[in-house]
Amino acid sequence: MKKYLLVVAGLVLIAGVLAYQNQTKLLLALMKYQSANEYEVGAPRDIPWSQGPKDTFVSLSERPPNIILIVADDLGYNDISTFGGGLADGRVKTPHIDQLAAEGVVFTQSYSGAGTCAPSRAMLMTGRYPTRTGFEFTPTPSGMAPMLSRISAEMGRGGPPMIYDAALDESKPPYEQQGLPSEEVTIAEILKGRGYATFHIGKWHLGRKDGMAPHEQGFDQSLLMASGLFLPEDHPNVVNAKLDFDPIDQFLWARMGFANSFSPGDEGPFEPGGYLTDYWTDESINIIKANKNRPFFLYLGHWGVHTPLQATREDYEAVGDIKPHRKRVYAAMIRSLDRSVGRINGALEEAGIADNTLVVFTNDNGGPGYIGLPDINKPFRGWKISQFEGGIRVPLMMKWPARISPGTVSDEPVAHIDVMPTLTAAANAREPEGVAIDGENLLPLATGLGIEAWDRDTLFWQSGHYRVVRHKDWKLQVTERPAKIWLFNLAEDPTEQINLATSMPDKVAELLALLDAHAADARPALYPAVLESAITIDKTIIEPFEEGDDYIYWPN
Repeated sequence: MKKYLLVVAGLVLIAGVLAYQNQTKLLLALMKYQSANEYEVGAPRDIPWSQGPKDTFVSLSERPPNIILIVADDLGYNDISTFGGGLADGRVKTPHIDQLAAEGVVFTQSYSGAGTCAPSRAMLMTGRYPTRTGFEFTPTPSGMAPMLSRISAEMGRGGPPMIYDAALDESKPPYEQQGLPSEEVTIAEILKGRGYATFHIGKWHLGRKDGMAPHEQGFDQSLLMASGLFLPEDHPNVVNAKLDFDPIDQFLWARMGFANSFSPGDEGPFEPGGYLTDYWTDESINIIKANKNRPFFLYLGHWGVHTPLQATREDYEAVGDIKPHRKRVYAAMIRSLDRSVGRINGALEEAGIADNTLVVFTNDNGGPGYIGLPDINKPFRGWKISQFEGGIRVPLMMKWPARISPGTVSDEPVAHIDVMPTLTAAANAREPEGVAIDGENLLPLATGLGIEAWDRDTLFWQSGHYRVVRHKDWKLQVTERPAKIWLFNLAEDPTEQINLATSMPDKVAELLALLDAHAADARPALYPAVLESAITIDKTIIEPFEEGDDYIYWPN
């Protein structure tokens, strides 16, 4: 009996040691179990999109244009073959996105609103900087910040550690209540006031309660991404690529499910009717068919190509033998995203409304370094979660055959704050009274009409202590952690290789004055940053940190 008890005690001790060593894995497993049982997900359902008239008594040329805004997620600048030749040394092309670019205007120096997604999306919707709205940081689900900090510390990549403030985290509102304040005026509200039927599909990330959900911010109907798997992990038609080197990926696989919701009249989450990118495209086409005889606005916020990396087997096979495995899955996701753009343009042609439809395509921020693919933002330095060019250079192209000539190119620096005033002008609507709009109407650049009046020289970015200004061809980046200043002449050095801060103090002072003036009347951030991540500028996450590597701390 004594011997038996000693054996049991030994086994308990061993189990305790193993449990301690694998505590993070156990916590992730528990999180996955809790997420799977958090709520019941219903079966796929038909979406009751509102129907426009069967006939129209107004000619297409006499009514305001239909407007479709397509926003990709985390797409690398080099992933689009119009700009960089395409993924895998040009083996993966984006012919449908390329066609959209060729048939309209391409802005060769276009920028996201921020180095992460949610502030960019807020700027797309409002045309306003975070210094006016307070929407400065990307809301994260409960438990994400401490889990990322924990996983990162255990990985031992080296370099500066994550900084996590648990007290601040506990003081924040719940994830669903972190969003764009309801008093902000969105482009959907403006177009709805102009008589448009307004629709949202996909990612939102600007709040889900207290007047912040899409159907409360100007959209008549919203098919919302309730969780973030493209297909169930064990689906027979899915190919997954898990990134064991990335804390964010580990959290997402544990936390996310396969679910959408529909509002107004939400009956609870339900399974999408297929691979997410394709399913949302199917529903976008249903909207086009149902509303071809009245002006409509469709905001399609794709989740692709954000992690978790999941592709259909058909797309995985179609892109060929690309290595490593994660790169092939990523390439397959790009293929599905490109196909979506082609199918939407095809549906417009079939409906006979392509000529008077303005289609805008952009991306929320640069491609991330945490997927471990070094060339996705080539030739630019940096990644998502930075404000080097690789983090904020994004595609922006617009097609409107009735107004924009094919093959138009604009080299003026433009940004996400310009999308709202551009769509407002296209619809011949009015910007909201008493609201300061930071963006500019891009139609003069796109059409050549009134281009001589374009005179904006300056753009701003801000994430906590990390502030950036581009004034003409000069770009200044300032951080407190580390205490560093980078100054680049983008006309001569577009890939930000030569830091001129030390040799040009007068130019630094000039640009710092612009930053200080921009911040002088800034509204405080709506929610505090609770986590600061050290992001190496020239290395992906799979490469070890070395002394002398350029890095920034990104507050969120």
